Amino acid sequence: MAQNKSLNELLKWSIENSTTPQSNPSPDSAADTEGAAAQQQPTSTEATPRNLDPELLAQLFGGPSDAELMQAAVAHATSRDPEITLESRLTALDNLEQLIESLDNANLLSKLGLWTPLLGLLGHGEARIRLMATWCVATAVQNNAPCQERLVALGGVERLVAMALGERASAPAEEEAGEEGQQKQQEESNDAAAVTGDAETATGAQNEEDKDVRRKAVYALSCAVRNYQPAMDVCTSQLRKKGEQVENIDAADMDAINDVIDNLKEKVMKA
Repeated sequence: MAQNKSLNELLKWSIENSTTPQSNPSPDSAADTEGAAAQQQPTSTEATPRNLDPELLAQLFGGPSDAELMQAAVAHATSRDPEITLESRLTALDNLEQLIESLDNANLLSKLGLWTPLLGLLGHGEARIRLMATWCVATAVQNNAPCQERLVALGGVERLVAMALGERASAPAEEEAGEEGQQKQQEESNDAAAVTGDAETATGAQNEEDKDVRRKAVYALSCAVRNYQPAMDVCTSQLRKKGEQVENIDAADMDAINDVIDNLKEKVMKA
């Protein structure tokens, strides 16, 4: 049905933009024809040729769909190719953010398996990448319960709370490193810390998060918890674990949510 509709649209466009062939006028009637044409004035009601819908052209001639563009953007941003520049990665994430402003496209993140790599970028070594990834998360979950559910299921709310409070999100483990390798590396790090007496290294203290990234994390939290109780419950629970005095909050209570968000914003400003 969709293909037939596209073909019908193409046919309609072709008819609207075609010219009516005229028979060759005889010499005797040429003067009369020219006179009539001179007297005929164009009216404002005449239809003007319309441009063909770019999405229709993409369907007809095999252009990339939004889903394919989203996959390409995430693949580009997360690629380990050293020749891909930082600016190119940021552009890819900016394109992704614009695509997922559409609720339908935002919901494709789950179907395309893009949530995990996107959340992985919250722990990227470059602050601007973390900021853009956080922005994408905020756009996806805003007024979108299916995306809010995915964020909760994948532990994204916990990461956003930590980032908002100034903790750097941990980078995803290398694919080549198994659990045993990671455990051994942690044990070696702790042993070295015990020898030097470095308590902070022994506990794996993280670097502080960039201030701009913290602001965006607060914004993403604000989008994630509104009108979605599971996200609100995780948020308040995590805040209490980190020493914040927060009571349970109804996800539909905008005033109470604003108080929490404003408090987090104030902490960022004072940092």
